[in-house]
Amino acid sequence: MLITPGKLLAKINAPDDLRNLDRTELPQVCAELRQFIIDNVSVYGGHFGASLGVVELTVALHYVFNTPDDQLVWDVGHQAYGHKILTGRRDSFYTNRFYGGLSGFPKRKESPYDSFGVGHSSTSISAALGMAVASQLQNYPKRHHLAVIGDGAMTAGLAFEGMNHAGSTDADLLIVLNDNCMSIDPNVGALREYLTDITTSPTYNKMKDEVWNLLGKMSKFGKSAQEIVSKIESGLKSTLLHQSNLFESLHLRYFGPIDGHDIDHLVSVMNDLKDIPGPKLLHCLTVKGKGYSPAEKDQTKWHAPGLFDKVTGEIKKKVYDKPQPPKYQDVFGHTLVELAEKNDRIVGVTPAMPSGSSMNIMMKAMPERAFDVGIAEQHAVTFSAGMATQGQVVFCNIYSTFMQRAYDQVIHDVCIQELPVIFCLDRAGFAGADGPTHHGAYDLAYMRCVPNMIVSAPMNEQELRNLMYTAQSDEVQQGGRAFTIRYPRGEGVMPNWRTPLEKVEIGRGRKICDGQEVAILTVGPIGNYAVTACELLKNEGITPAHYDMRFVKPLDEAMLHEIFSRFDKVLTVEDGCLMGGFGSAVLEFMTDHGYIARVKRLGIPDAIVEHGEQIELHRECGFDSEGIARAVRELMFAERGIIV
Repeated sequence: MLITPGKLLAKINAPDDLRNLDRTELPQVCAELRQFIIDNVSVYGGHFGASLGVVELTVALHYVFNTPDDQLVWDVGHQAYGHKILTGRRDSFYTNRFYGGLSGFPKRKESPYDSFGVGHSSTSISAALGMAVASQLQNYPKRHHLAVIGDGAMTAGLAFEGMNHAGSTDADLLIVLNDNCMSIDPNVGALREYLTDITTSPTYNKMKDEVWNLLGKMSKFGKSAQEIVSKIESGLKSTLLHQSNLFESLHLRYFGPIDGHDIDHLVSVMNDLKDIPGPKLLHCLTVKGKGYSPAEKDQTKWHAPGLFDKVTGEIKKKVYDKPQPPKYQDVFGHTLVELAEKNDRIVGVTPAMPSGSSMNIMMKAMPERAFDVGIAEQHAVTFSAGMATQGQVVFCNIYSTFMQRAYDQVIHDVCIQELPVIFCLDRAGFAGADGPTHHGAYDLAYMRCVPNMIVSAPMNEQELRNLMYTAQSDEVQQGGRAFTIRYPRGEGVMPNWRTPLEKVEIGRGRKICDGQEVAILTVGPIGNYAVTACELLKNEGITPAHYDMRFVKPLDEAMLHEIFSRFDKVLTVEDGCLMGGFGSAVLEFMTDHGYIARVKRLGIPDAIVEHGEQIELHRECGFDSEGIARAVRELMFAERGIIV
């Protein structure tokens, strides 16, 4: 079902069409764009509140600046739906986040208007600064460079690194701070309080208004304009010694705060800022979910609500005729509280994802022992390491794809120092519709190569509980090794998952079923596909053995000796990258011990896999149930010259 745009939006196939409109028509464009987003997301799903909050900012930026020649970088990408709609993708927007359709985030290959691919936060300032410096080197001085960054993304160290560098340059860079006090969950930390102070200080705002009024008259002063601006800024700083400005101290000229929903004022301000050289920051106050009452009232819930009735605001939930398994993240959250009630040394840490990781369950039950550190994965890991030095049992929960940003800290601050931090990597494997920026494809490979690291993946919810129970035990905590537990996004397989906790022997796998001719070795929940594949093959008279290895490091060498002594055909299956992952570890074992066997590996190939439902991506990569069954047949019959 195609959504019909409003009469003005229907005429906008590119920003040039928008710029041809009269300025008085922009409020209607904003209203139609906001309604188009509501209509589409209610029917097709996707991120919601963030894009509603930047409708006016989006329209103003494309109206004032000459995109795509002027470079516009969005941070993070789920606020860029309006941008996509205005830049030639309106009629295909219904495919957003669907397999083979538009990406949910800006993507360079998708459009020349997407100047930089985004998905992880806090990259916009550094990227836009790099573009600005490149324009200087290429003698392209009239190009503008724009970074739209949410205030939640400002909590990451990379944003500060970018601002620190920008302030030492004369690059033409405009940072637009979209201040709505939210990322997915409410923002935390001193920066949030600082931004609140700026927005509520009557004295500061009065002075900034006066400065702004004078800056708006710069053209009347001719050559003396720079001198007057300098005097105004000096006077402001002298008057407000107690109200120092973080951004000004980094040598970024600061403007605002202004109403991010006043389209006419935004256009005026941005037109003025075009004529002010050097790095500068415009502070805009917005409301996440603006224009849709339920989303304004519950901004976390409406970050990505799924399908909903746009009239009543009722979120549509699937109706099941029998109990359904919980999400892995919820099993983690409830089990963490269960363990913490018995072990007062347990603490939890997450970088700005308490609801996404279900750390919010512990935050509610034990607020003094659970920490949201903001979008700061590097800090989260080193903060965890610091607590571990003092004997705390730290469960550091980070999405697999975001853990990549803290890899140095894992090696330097945890493993070299032999600290037993427990890393719970959510969204491992394919993340689904969020696509390649969010796939947790690499964790098995990048964790298994680090000394003093245990790497595990549970096949189901009970195994997740048992691995968490094992990781916090005195035996492990006194062993000087970090412990990684990785598990996928979404539901598990066990409706009745609250079974008694049992300790797992480190490096010990388990045999799911015995068989003949072919051994299937799996790690993690992907092993459930192998169970189904074995049932399919049984109907054909084929009975492979199936082993859940459970640990990628250390490998169960006793089990591998048994397997390679009995089988000369082995299939490894993982939902991680094939290069350096679980299958590679098995091949290394085979070679190191002189075994000869035909080994076939299934997993994520050495390629960027695009977005889609998890089952669609598993099928594409050949490790769904049918793909595993097909691989078993190939191992059995290929040497006989039979094509399967």
